[in-house]
Amino acid sequence: MATSASPRSGNAAMPVLLVLGAAALSAALLLWAIGDRIFASVFCAGVIGLAVPFLLLDRRRAGTPALEAAPRHDISLLRSALDCSADAAAVTDSEGRPLAANAAWHNWFGPGGPLDLAGGETLREALVAARRDGAAERHGLSLGGVPASAALRSAGADGGHVVWTLSRPAEKDITADARRLVAGETGDRLGLAGVMSLVADADGNLIGASRAFLVRATADGSAVPGTPLVDLLTVSAEGALQFAREGKNGTPLRIIQAPLTDAAEDGPSLFLLLDEAGPIGRDGGANINALLEILPLGLALADRDGRFVYLNSAFRRAAGLSRDEEPTWPGDLVVDEDKAAVSDSVRRFARGPSMSGDIAVRLRSKAEEPVALTVAGARGLGDAAVLLSLKDNTEEDRLKRQVAQATKMQAVGQLAGGVAHDFNNILTAIIGHCDLMLMRHTPGDSDYDDIQQIRSNSNRAAGLTRQLLAFSRQQTLRPQVLQLPDVIAEVTTLLRRLLGETVKLQVKHGRALGPVRADPGQLEQVIVNLAVNARDAMPDGGTLTIQTYSVSADDVRRMGSEILPIADYTALRVSDTGTGIPANVLPKVFEPFFTTKEVGKGTGLGLSTVYGIVKQSGGFIFAESQPGEGTSFVIYLPVNRAEASTSGRKAKETAGELWGSGTILLVEDEATVRAVAERALTRHGYTVLLAENGEAAIEILERERKIDLMISDVVMPTMDGPTTAREARKMLPDLPILFISGYAEEQLRQSIDLERVSFLAKPFSVQKLAEAARDALHAK
Repeated sequence: MATSASPRSGNAAMPVLLVLGAAALSAALLLWAIGDRIFASVFCAGVIGLAVPFLLLDRRRAGTPALEAAPRHDISLLRSALDCSADAAAVTDSEGRPLAANAAWHNWFGPGGPLDLAGGETLREALVAARRDGAAERHGLSLGGVPASAALRSAGADGGHVVWTLSRPAEKDITADARRLVAGETGDRLGLAGVMSLVADADGNLIGASRAFLVRATADGSAVPGTPLVDLLTVSAEGALQFAREGKNGTPLRIIQAPLTDAAEDGPSLFLLLDEAGPIGRDGGANINALLEILPLGLALADRDGRFVYLNSAFRRAAGLSRDEEPTWPGDLVVDEDKAAVSDSVRRFARGPSMSGDIAVRLRSKAEEPVALTVAGARGLGDAAVLLSLKDNTEEDRLKRQVAQATKMQAVGQLAGGVAHDFNNILTAIIGHCDLMLMRHTPGDSDYDDIQQIRSNSNRAAGLTRQLLAFSRQQTLRPQVLQLPDVIAEVTTLLRRLLGETVKLQVKHGRALGPVRADPGQLEQVIVNLAVNARDAMPDGGTLTIQTYSVSADDVRRMGSEILPIADYTALRVSDTGTGIPANVLPKVFEPFFTTKEVGKGTGLGLSTVYGIVKQSGGFIFAESQPGEGTSFVIYLPVNRAEASTSGRKAKETAGELWGSGTILLVEDEATVRAVAERALTRHGYTVLLAENGEAAIEILERERKIDLMISDVVMPTMDGPTTAREARKMLPDLPILFISGYAEEQLRQSIDLERVSFLAKPFSVQKLAEAARDALHAK
């Protein structure tokens, strides 16, 4: 089959032909000019000899393929690499948005991420620490009610990416542990000592067994899990237990049952089998003790009179015994009220048939929490007649309490957010109508003072909603770069009135305090709440000390705290000389609705509000107390290195310029709020178009393209505010948008992926609405 020359080869041969033609033409001209054939021939050959090698070299270079561009990063390859991890793993950008994640990540968090769940604020702090320090770890987290640990480390040439690994604590499966023990080396060692072992479920089906048992029970030394024990063991006419395959002449067996769960009748059990021909007397007790010591269960043996014969290490730990304690009776382990029940159970099972049962008792070491004590009759173990089992539930109970607390906080937070949203709508209408009425009245009018009183009470109600949102960390903050001494100076006069004459106030400020970024109003609330609590703790008077000081990163490192990240902080300490807080109460002081005050004197939201404000401001708070010596609350706020914001100064410069012009589209589903906002904006010179929902707003935009600003509620039925705004931007790309909502700004901005939007929190006054509209129009 013939092939044709490629265009590339033809193009490469063209320069050679041109050189040969030029050389021949030059030789002909020389021959015509001088008439010397020899000279013309030598000239032609020299030109060809010099030109052709260069042309061939250039042709070789032209034929060498250029290096292909380096391939781009393969995201699918990155996902495959992440799938090698059994934990939830992902690579995110510097803001925590996932670029690639493994299947475990998607199964856990779905389309969202851990930052969207309850407990995500701790991960945000870890993300900042990882970007700053290169790596960060957080343990004891609760993400949406699920216990977890997190490890973050920065990655990439510029450190602009973060690798996340989130893991859940491994659930302890005591049945699986027992199965591995009896089927592994432990079971083999027991077999050498003459003890056969197996694990069976509540229905008597085999879960796992040692080789010693399988060799005796089956023909080929194996058995399928799920095999009924009645197929392997049988009972003779005399009532002796025997292997079925050994027949009537088989060796009688002794069997000991140890339940693996608190539900002895409904859960799996560990069975130990010994030949009747080899009884275990006093000399064989060491083998049984060795067996009980290596098992991961809290087991003990008692004789017929109820005295302890042996306790293994797991039983000692579960009972809270020290190494030197040697209890004589099982009743010595429990509180006085349970002694009689334990003694009766031990004696009954020691003299009765080989059965087991559970009783709920309270240990002396943990009197506040009942535990399950399993008592089973034992035969053929020498002096031992009763087997006792005690499970250590400390870690399991701790995890349960953490999950319950996280679930409670999440539920209360969601309730508070919903109540605050609806309540803020009502307060917006009340405050707005009060402002409109005040425009028609002047001081001295008969109705002026009444209207002011209504407005004042409405603002107090708004403060209650902010307090509800504060402990659930959903309140809207207006952070500024400020100095703590300035905030304390603003609130000092109020504190002196609150504390009264019997409490002395001392204020001390350290040197070289770094600026912090926080909401000054919320910080004042923190200081007032702590001061009021301190006053109540000093009924006979005392001293309240407010102190500020700097804490360097080296100081934090020397503290060795597992909670406080290494960074520079400005600290605020509020100390009193009051009655102090008991040790058992101190861990609960930040819980919502927890109070030690009398009925009617405390809501239980004070310290939980303080905790929420501090955490939402990026800080940390710790409580220190000794009964009778007073209490100290220490707040650590990270130092902010940015320049102080000038937005507050600009706002003051233009505070009086509220009159405006233009057309505003107002989208609000609450009729009362819509009416107040329309009247307020109209009074300030704007033309207002009303829409009761997102669909009506889109219809107006299709008719009226001359819209200067859209003010929209965020949460609305059918089409919410962000969706309405995105549709509006498709028609008017430069349209300024002002969102109004009773929910927190920080919470809403996570779900609003729009640029150039402003936010105004409800409830707002007429003046605040006019200012927000003016600022949104000027930012256009």
